[in-house]
Amino acid sequence: MVNVRGLPATSAQRTFHDLRRKLPPVEFLVLADAALRLHLGLFDDLAEPAESPMETRLRWLLIQAGLRTPEVQAELRNADGRLVGRADLYYPAARLVIEYDGANHRDRLVEDNRRQNLLLNAGFRLLRFTAADIHQRPDVVTSQVRRALARV
Repeated sequence: MVNVRGLPATSAQRTFHDLRRKLPPVEFLVLADAALRLHLGLFDDLAEPAESPMETRLRWLLIQAGLRTPEVQAELRNADGRLVGRADLYYPAARLVIEYDGANHRDRLVEDNRRQNLLLNAGFRLLRFTAADIHQRPDVVTSQVRRALARV
């Protein structure tokens, strides 16, 4: 127990542990990534978090489909070592970049197109998915990723 503004409360670690047992796995993963993004110090020894809940859900979808766990927020460099972008999700052996395009994607279209061209010219392969893909067509998402990984 800890004291928060004069009231007894469970510690952040204890609360987190309790939520792990209560929440559906994907919702707990979204919470864990959010805690990592907020630098709460609960998991300083863990990997980089996804930058959005939908990126987390996409990663969870791929893992649940039996695919390897992708790297998260991977820095991507060209042959000269120059940074050409960061991948939401990345399978290094296949040089496969997976991007989640959120609702504000239209506002970032020019920048995303420029970055996509840099990635393709640097030899990366790219798949892009939306919330509708993840929620309404998860089988299409996983089959496209599976096919792309098989073409290594």
